[in-house]
Amino acid sequence: MTPLALACLLVAAPFALVNWVGVARADRRLVYVGKPVVLALFVVAAIALDPAEVDGTVRAWFVVGLVLSLAGDVFLMLPTERSYPVEPFLLGLVAFLLGHVAYIVGQVVDHRSWPLTIVGLIAVAAAGSWLGPRIVSHVKDVDRRMVGPVLAYIGVISTMVVTAFGRAVVIGIIGALLFFTSDGILAWNRFVKADRRLQIAVMVTYHLGQLGLLLSLLG
Repeated sequence: MTPLALACLLVAAPFALVNWVGVARADRRLVYVGKPVVLALFVVAAIALDPAEVDGTVRAWFVVGLVLSLAGDVFLMLPTERSYPVEPFLLGLVAFLLGHVAYIVGQVVDHRSWPLTIVGLIAVAAAGSWLGPRIVSHVKDVDRRMVGPVLAYIGVISTMVVTAFGRAVVIGIIGALLFFTSDGILAWNRFVKADRRLQIAVMVTYHLGQLGLLLSLLG
């Protein structure tokens, strides 16, 4: 790992903490400071990794995934009390969906293990068969227009997790599972049962998940 990449990751840590504290205190100012900076630093860190240690094609797709995740972060932290031509949550959903597609491509390019791919399929199927129907059922009650986008998102993030297993890099698998967990908690909190305390869990698992995927570039 290059000094610049390491420095970005070290600097990202306190900004992540600022974000978590902002979420815990419902302090929008802290969220605005911490949330976008973390992913921006992750983008720079991914770009700064030593070319001798990283597959260039995989890195390119992961950088795209991180940039789209940054865009999703920005959309999701927009004030909800204002009126927008398109709902920020939907824009964030689309940005993250495309980000997962980028991760999928990067991981498929570096596929290494069919047995682990099958393990990933089983894990995702087990989690999705319990969580998916419950979330979709409540999405129908909240806003039927969101059912299609939510189903598409579930399918794409599930595929991202499966391809992470197939790439057979442990830190990447952990990162993908944490990302899946983060989005599962987010969906549950938004559509099933709102609990402000869960918002902290969403951000902690999200940042650690993104970090795991980023570090998997070195695997």
